[in-house]
Amino acid sequence: MIKPKGSMTALITPFKSGKLDEVKYAELIERQIRLGINWVVPVGTTGESATLSNEEHKRCIEIAVATVKNSDTKVLAGAGSNSTREAINLAQFAEKVGADSILTVSPYYNKPSQEGLYLHYKAIANSIEIPVMLYNVPSRTGSDILPETVQRLAEKTKNIFAIKEASGSLERVSHLLNLVPSLDIFSGDDAINSDIIFKGGKGVISVTSNLLPDRVSELTKYSLAGDLKNANLIANELFEMNKVLFVESNPIPIKAIMYLAGLLDSLEYRLPLTPPSSETMKRLEKVLAKYEVLK
Repeated sequence: MIKPKGSMTALITPFKSGKLDEVKYAELIERQIRLGINWVVPVGTTGESATLSNEEHKRCIEIAVATVKNSDTKVLAGAGSNSTREAINLAQFAEKVGADSILTVSPYYNKPSQEGLYLHYKAIANSIEIPVMLYNVPSRTGSDILPETVQRLAEKTKNIFAIKEASGSLERVSHLLNLVPSLDIFSGDDAINSDIIFKGGKGVISVTSNLLPDRVSELTKYSLAGDLKNANLIANELFEMNKVLFVESNPIPIKAIMYLAGLLDSLEYRLPLTPPSSETMKRLEKVLAKYEVLK
């Protein structure tokens, strides 16, 4: 069982004339491989999974698996839904086509109880053999996977091994590490990537690394090696970029700045997401000018 560790990119999903741009998607993944990212994460929430069709979602996973095939990079496939049945279907598909692990976001909108979250995740984990990473981002989903529920899941299932923690709380990370020492914790917040690793985290799932995979990869390596000096140098370098990428709802800014950097041929979103305001575009251009973006 291959367990994720290190630098991971929450991939954006490129569109062309309203459809999934499969060629560009593969190119973006190839760039991630070339610039040192350990794992790619197709169709997480940054990949606009909530507005992709089931067929598009599955196709993104297939492309990711095929693209990394002859490399050292692995696939952590997004397999989340507010429907347990749909999440199970996606998880089983990801396993069938060769994903190494799955990431499954807490159910959004329906606001399940902690018992509901426990049963939801238990059902997903029991439906597959590959490792399962929980994804907690309460500001976006409206549901918070409490540490006691995470502990219960880790104890009662054989393959729930990790959580992507995007609550923005270092106190929550400490609570989880104390309550469930066997749990692998991954940063889901670029602003505190190195802080979470220095507390005991095993890696990062980054939005910023869509644009700057080389720098996020280096940051992660230094952090995991306990090299506080070099990790902080890169963290400080990335501070302004990490901040500007969340001035509007993710993934609006990251797609826009990738378009400005020439990494996307067209700037398209799925409604209800829309392109950023003109003020945001100016701000993104200003920040982008301060960074070297490798192709």
